[in-house]
Amino acid sequence: MTENHALSHRQILSIFSGLMLGMLLASLDQTIVATALPTITGELGGVEQLSWVVTSYLLATTISTPLYGKLGDLFGRKLLFQVAIVIFLVGSALCGVAQTMNQLILFRGVQGLGAGGLIVLAMAIMAEIVSPRERGRYQGYFGALFGASSVAGPLIGGFLTDHASWRWVFYVNIPIGIVALLATARVPASAKHSNPSIDVLGAVLLTAAISTIVLFTTWGGLEYAWDSPVIVGLILASVVLLVAVVVVERRAKEPIIPIHMFRLRTFNIASSVSFILGVAMFGAISFLPLFLQRVNGASATDSGLLLLPLMVGLLSASVISGQIISRTGRYKVFPVLGTASATVALYLLSTMDSDTTRGTVTLYMILLGVGIGLSMQTLILTVQNAVSLSELGTATSSVSFFRSMGGCVGVAVFGAIFNSRIGVAADASVDDFTDALTTVFLYAVPIMVVAFAITWTLRETPLRSTVGDGDLAESGGTADALLVH
Repeated sequence: MTENHALSHRQILSIFSGLMLGMLLASLDQTIVATALPTITGELGGVEQLSWVVTSYLLATTISTPLYGKLGDLFGRKLLFQVAIVIFLVGSALCGVAQTMNQLILFRGVQGLGAGGLIVLAMAIMAEIVSPRERGRYQGYFGALFGASSVAGPLIGGFLTDHASWRWVFYVNIPIGIVALLATARVPASAKHSNPSIDVLGAVLLTAAISTIVLFTTWGGLEYAWDSPVIVGLILASVVLLVAVVVVERRAKEPIIPIHMFRLRTFNIASSVSFILGVAMFGAISFLPLFLQRVNGASATDSGLLLLPLMVGLLSASVISGQIISRTGRYKVFPVLGTASATVALYLLSTMDSDTTRGTVTLYMILLGVGIGLSMQTLILTVQNAVSLSELGTATSSVSFFRSMGGCVGVAVFGAIFNSRIGVAADASVDDFTDALTTVFLYAVPIMVVAFAITWTLRETPLRSTVGDGDLAESGGTADALLVH
């Protein structure tokens, strides 16, 4: 893509703004509907289907993420990104006019199918037009946006529901999406595979495997007991399907997730640590509001606002580390420091009790946010730097996929731990509630210690100064120069 070298700084910023808007749509809608759900069920009924409004979006997003990554590598990313925006906007409009809970669940799935492409393709497109050396600052902004929107979502959703209608939680996406479409019109046409071949069987098996994993991690301990036939059956099915995916992908001409990537040290490290960060980030965001409400006495709205320190820490660390990476070309130190910071933060959160002040909790949250912010986008950058341009989307989507799966598993596992400690919530005292919550954070500490240890094995290689594969040739011919032998 030699034409990308001619892009001016103004053109890059224009493209970047469009990509940021697209990513904002997807990341915001992961959480924006949460505070509107009571009002929605009050109007549409179907309270027993409440969890599916969230699950259908999460499931569709997680399933489609690796598919978009591969299709972008094969057919080009610009048009695919615009198609994803259109699908998301159609889903948003349909959600806004939904008349029954079943319709809303279905249309949330349509939204999710679009959202799966927005995050991963935005990062892959930037990787096409900006070299790894310069990409750090942009990746930092992506990470900051992703983290900030996770907390901003419930706040915006609550405001729109209270002052307009729950339907505006979905309608608000439409003007943002239109602007994103116009802005991405300036994105250069992506390189296409000369002889594309779609791995249909691999896609079907991967979709089925992801579906079973998301369902048992989402339902386990909530909709069904962990030892129920439904959950046990889903777990067994996921194992069988994952084995089938490996067998099929080893033989596929253009696999959705190339098995050879798992021989890349950098890919394995980034995927493993991203998974653990997903566990920590989504677990903390899910359970910290409970502490702030039940123990510190904050209202539901205030507990959302009180999570802002976590996002400030994440945003600041992500942006600053991105700037430093672009200036120095050094990146290993950031995931090492990030996982160390997150480990300390989780331990401090586990020491909280009923006498812990909001100010103290704020400091702990900032420290956790800094840890996640230093690590999350840096890991994606390291993988993008280690693979060829032809596998850029696949590598990016795979790391994002593992982070999403970490979030699913984290919320499920932390929820199971919390429920086992709290017993019957209605009979629990503040001290019992505090003990259950802090135990959740304590169990997360050794998991994050593992991530910290893994980051030390990351091999720091020079960040390429071109958007093509030229520098890979200098380091050994292909990305295989980084293979673990």
